[in-house]
Order: sequence, then structure tokens, then C-alpha cells
Amino acid sequence: MRSLCVFLLLAQPLLFAQSRFDGKWEMKMDTLRFSGTPEEYLLEKGIYHCATCAPRVDVRADGADQRVTGHFFDTISVRALDSRSVEFIQKKDRKVTFRAIETVSPDNQTMTEDFTNTMGAETVAGKAGFVRERKGPAGSHALSGAWQMQTVKNSTRAGTITSYRTTPGGLDISDGGPTYDVKFDGKDYPMNGDPGHATTSLRLIDEFTIEETDKQDGKIVVVTLMRVSKDGKSMKVESADQLRGSTMTYIAEKQP
Repeated sequence: MRSLCVFLLLAQPLLFAQSRFDGKWEMKMDTLRFSGTPEEYLLEKGIYHCATCAPRVDVRADGADQRVTGHFFDTISVRALDSRSVEFIQKKDRKVTFRAIETVSPDNQTMTEDFTNTMGAETVAGKAGFVRERKGPAGSHALSGAWQMQTVKNSTRAGTITSYRTTPGGLDISDGGPTYDVKFDGKDYPMNGDPGHATTSLRLIDEFTIEETDKQDGKIVVVTLMRVSKDGKSMKVESADQLRGSTMTYIAEKQP
């Protein structure tokens, strides 16, 4: 009997921790903050280079699909629309998964990205804002240089909602696509509905905190800490990009 009592006492924090995460959580876009390595591009002489992409991207900017490896997409097309705007289209298995037009302001100090992401079950569309950190070389396209992301605004709630449900030893997770079950054992589980070879693992830090590790083709790409507030109404999320050395933080609010 004493052994059973000890087991129940040890298991109690785990049960509480799981229940704190149960429910639907909405990312509050106005709390997004970015830090770390800026994005670095160069477009000149008909060639587009993304020095901070992981892996690096070097392709012809002729609007044709160019084969790449090691990404969530397997082809990318790049086309300069004019001296300030560039169109990007990413595909996986010939299906468009991401489309964006990046436009540099007349003063060359800011850039906006109008994007549509069709990778998941829900289409996510919106606008991202960047500020210039460094100019590109003379004679290159206005997009060239280093840019730091400042804001992201989705046009709808699509892509901002994540749901968690307690399972024995883990969580069912849904972020707009099919639900996938992940255990608190540190093992890699496939992220259902993802067109790439993506996996995720969970580790329970304490009753308020979970660590999530996402991998692409077996390589760690993002490590995320999720901390639920004492009152259970909000969650602080901090995602560290292991390949690019950048960090994104935001607050998610629990929905009724």
C-alpha cells in the first residue's frame, strides 16, 4: 500500500501538468517578437542567393522551378517582378505549398511580404514586415541585403490555433491539420499532414512547462518551450531556430 501511495504522489504533478495544456490556444499576433540572425539575400545577374536559408539556396531567378534539397519544399521558383518586388513559389511533390511577393519600400529601409501558405489543411495568408539591417552591393536588386522580421499579421485566424488533449503519457496535438499523438518520452513522432519528413518529440519539464523538439529528415530544426501561466489563461511560447540562430516568442491565450 505504501508503494502505491508513493506512486500516486509522484504521478500527481504529471496529471496536473497535462490538464493545464488541455484545450484550444490562440496565438496573439501582436505579441510576436523576433531576435537573432537577420535574413540575408542577394539577387544579381539573374541569380538568387539566400545565405541564411538552411540549407543555403542558390538558384536562377528566371521564374522556373529549381530543385533544392533539405527543405520542407523540393522546388522553388524566383522571379523579379520589377526593381523592388520579387515573387517566390515553393512546391512539394509539384504542389504549391507557399507563395509570396516581397516588396521593398521606396526609401529602401523596409520590406513587406504578402504570403499564402497552403502546406497544412488550412490556407494561411497574411503579411510580414521587415526592416533593413544592411544594404546589398551596388547594382543588385533592392531585395538584396540583410533584413530583420518585425511583424507578422495573418488575414484570418487560420494558422493561429493549436489544440491539445491529454492522452495516456502524452498529448494529442492539432494545429489545423490532422491530429497527431505525441508521448512525453523524447521519442520522435511523425507530424501527420506535413508534406516533408517532419517529426516532433515532447519532454515534460514541470507541471507548467513542455519542451517540443521538431526535426526535418532527422535533423533538429526548432526547439520550443511552452509555459502555461499559474492561472491557466495564457501560455508563453519561445521557439529557437537551431539552424539559423534566431528566436521567436509570443503569447497564446486559452479559448473558451
